[in-house]
Amino acid sequence: MIPKTKFLRTLVVTAGLLGLASCDSGDSDDTASAQECGRVTVANMNWQSAEVLAHIDSVILSEGYGCEVELVQGDTMPTFTSMVEKSEPDMAPELWINSLKVPLEAAVAEGALIMAAEALIDGGVEGWWIPKYLADANPEIKTIEDALARPDLFPAPEDPSKGAVYNCPSGWNCQILTENLFKAFNAGEKGFVLVDTGTAAGLDGSIAKAYEREEGWLGYYWAPTSILGKYEMVKLDEGVEHDAEEWVTCTGILDCEDPKPNAWVKSAVFTVVTKNFAETAAVAMGYIKTRQWDNATVNTLLFWMSDNQATGEEASEYFLKNSPEVWTPWVSSEAAEKIKIHLGM
Repeated sequence: MIPKTKFLRTLVVTAGLLGLASCDSGDSDDTASAQECGRVTVANMNWQSAEVLAHIDSVILSEGYGCEVELVQGDTMPTFTSMVEKSEPDMAPELWINSLKVPLEAAVAEGALIMAAEALIDGGVEGWWIPKYLADANPEIKTIEDALARPDLFPAPEDPSKGAVYNCPSGWNCQILTENLFKAFNAGEKGFVLVDTGTAAGLDGSIAKAYEREEGWLGYYWAPTSILGKYEMVKLDEGVEHDAEEWVTCTGILDCEDPKPNAWVKSAVFTVVTKNFAETAAVAMGYIKTRQWDNATVNTLLFWMSDNQATGEEASEYFLKNSPEVWTPWVSSEAAEKIKIHLGM
């Protein structure tokens, strides 16, 4: 998913909010055979990481816990609204909640929705990155300011005497953010130019070209994505704390006259289920409240998916067969055996 930058500082779900997710099935992992799961609808979101996770959930819920799973197409706002108003679908495996903080807290407080696991442990990540081989060769470069002090390491394609900062694709929120931060960090005065990548393919191509030649590269990117599964990159520290007011009033505003250095805030990504799911599919709640992974794992899987032009269903099968050390701790031993038998393991 492309994490569309939000204009609110997220106080990522407090312990009190998580405490509301108390529709626990107790020893649900150990009593799978004694309960029935029933019919479950799972949102199949329209970006790679969410698609793969939905298919992984489908296999685990159906084969491990006996659920009758139906995947339904979804996107963030329509899925969330439908879950609150209609209790359908039963589950959103990968809900990016930064833009939903207020209504989500209200829905949880009312008991309509339940927060389960933080699906992506390290959250959605945005910022300016450099190749790992460059970071290894120049360990002193840890922040954006450090990189901007060395334009010689990041030669611009049209004028190698200048350093280059590669921008986010045209029309995306991150294009405005990168332009403002370029000004805020006085990158132009430090010998850099801002390179318009045009499209996501253009941005990806610039990274691929740099890697093939082992050249310097500095610019905007995000995770989890397949390109970071192929090319290892290091995110630079912004060197400042996230200023929510500045973000709303200037950093994210087109042509802001006097932007200040600012930092991206982590995008919180959780699995959210309806009250109905917790009641009718209680046998699976232990799994839903345990299942989580990190960007490195997702990046690698998304790269395999893209490299093999695989569907979400094919990628989920590949993951389950090849990474049992990741997913078996999510489920009961009984469920794990059933899933392995299904996969022919």
